Amino acid sequence: MKFIPSRRSIQKIKSYALAHKIASALLLVLILGAGYWAYTSYGTTSDETRYVMATVQKGTLIVSISGSGQVSASNQVDVKSKASGDIVGVYMTQGKEVAQGTLLATIDPSDANRAVREAETSLETAKLELDKLLEPLDELTLLQAENSLTQAKETKQNAQDDLEKAYENGFNTIANAFLDLPALMTGLQDMLFTSTAGLGLTGQWNIDYYENAISRYDTKSSIYKTDTANKYSAARSAYDKNFQDYKSTNRSSDTDTIELLIDETYETTRSIAEAVKSTNNLIQLYEDELVEHNLTPSSVANTHLTSLNTYTGKTNTSLLNLLNAKNTIKNDKDAIVSAERSIEEKELSLTKIKKGPDDLDIRAKKIAIQQKEDALLTAKETLTNYYIRAPFDGVVAKISAKKGDSASASTIIATIITKQRIAEISLNEVEVAKVKVGQKVTLTFDAVEGLSISGEVAEIDTIGTVTQGVVTYSVKIGFDTQDDRVKSGMSTSAAIITSVKQDVLMAPNSAVKSQGTTYYVEIFDTALPPPAAGTQGSASSVSPRQQQVETGISNDTSTEIISGLREGDQIVTRTITANSTTQTTQQAPSLFGAPRGGR
Repeated sequence: MKFIPSRRSIQKIKSYALAHKIASALLLVLILGAGYWAYTSYGTTSDETRYVMATVQKGTLIVSISGSGQVSASNQVDVKSKASGDIVGVYMTQGKEVAQGTLLATIDPSDANRAVREAETSLETAKLELDKLLEPLDELTLLQAENSLTQAKETKQNAQDDLEKAYENGFNTIANAFLDLPALMTGLQDMLFTSTAGLGLTGQWNIDYYENAISRYDTKSSIYKTDTANKYSAARSAYDKNFQDYKSTNRSSDTDTIELLIDETYETTRSIAEAVKSTNNLIQLYEDELVEHNLTPSSVANTHLTSLNTYTGKTNTSLLNLLNAKNTIKNDKDAIVSAERSIEEKELSLTKIKKGPDDLDIRAKKIAIQQKEDALLTAKETLTNYYIRAPFDGVVAKISAKKGDSASASTIIATIITKQRIAEISLNEVEVAKVKVGQKVTLTFDAVEGLSISGEVAEIDTIGTVTQGVVTYSVKIGFDTQDDRVKSGMSTSAAIITSVKQDVLMAPNSAVKSQGTTYYVEIFDTALPPPAAGTQGSASSVSPRQQQVETGISNDTSTEIISGLREGDQIVTRTITANSTTQTTQQAPSLFGAPRGGR
């Protein structure tokens, strides 16, 4: 950077010079003399061009990327409980070094120990079951299986006998029903569709009398009459058919016929019961209306109601007996089916016992044992969660729990950090593209003068961080050696070696020039004499020629030459001309004013 004196400074110098003329004159003479000597020593008054040369040499070319960042611990973990319960022991001290696996704290393991014992018992039981399965057949087991099959067959025979008896009883129940049903139907016929003395006019049906006698008092009488007539008609039709079927059936008929006849008789009896009920409703309505209007019902009506009550009792008894007969037959048939299934099961079991255990049974028992072993392993793994241990070698940085505290699956017990340090530096998107995990690094530290530690790239961010439009990536560098002087949080500078080539031709960067996509250097066909004492470069009256070269990698100072040069070649790194020297001297500012000379 040039120093340009200000106008005020120059004015002060002029004032000083005018006040001390003799001293100023002597100073001016000294300055002019020194300037002349420098000009004659380093400048040139001739038109000769001088060249600064360099020798092409072989060596190791190292390319690196620099970055800065901070030192941190390689790992820091909050050790959390994986189990719930009361903390019964804490065995650590803050700041103390611990090895991986060191017991830090214990949570009450009573429940976990109980689960382990239960799993062990279950496993032992499964093993005993397999042993029992593999035991040879004994006579007692065989005898028990045969007895069981015999009992199943006897149960089936009993069920068959019961079913046969049920059909017999069912037919008897039908016969008993038909002892009453004809009289019931006759009684209903006489009660409704005959003309009984003492009821109405001669030739008038009783059913019509009961309706007409109360029609003036209750319009529902016609509805009751119609319902009674319809119920009787339905009962008559069912009874007539049922009676014919009954007469054509006997005890020796097949079981299906008897079963159908029981169902038919049951439905017929229900129909008759409904007719009896409707008749009772009609006559009872007749009596209620007359009594309500202070009239005396016919005594015949009371006789009819008494008979109807008897009919109701008989139909209910028949219905109950018929239903019991139906259910008994169904239950006996179900018992036979169940007995047959039991016989089949017992036969298969006996055959299996005689044959011995098959591969599937053995495999099933072995799978059960494997499941119990897995359950025991899981229980033991759960038990280990109650003993909290250090996850790696490190230092206890913080203790967050004490004995007696209640812990859950997310409770922090302690914080552990590693003694190993790493460096974290930031690189831009162009630089980070050249960095790979495993590359060697040289680290220096502002706080520790003269310390240099080697390391290597351990981790590179895959996602960058954008700050004010600039993308940066964090690179973590592991130390090859640890130095106690290096602390977390210290600043560090890193040089990441991205490429190394040994025994390659190298040329100074200032010697390599480009023209489009072509690179070249300047070289003389004959060697130049060494530069004169006190001068820069060697003078030459001939101009160098351009030698095209192929380049490789480069760093801040040197470029790899792949072809075009040989080791020992002299190449031009700088050209010094008289014009450039004169111009540089003329541009120096005067002490007492503006620069002299032309621009």
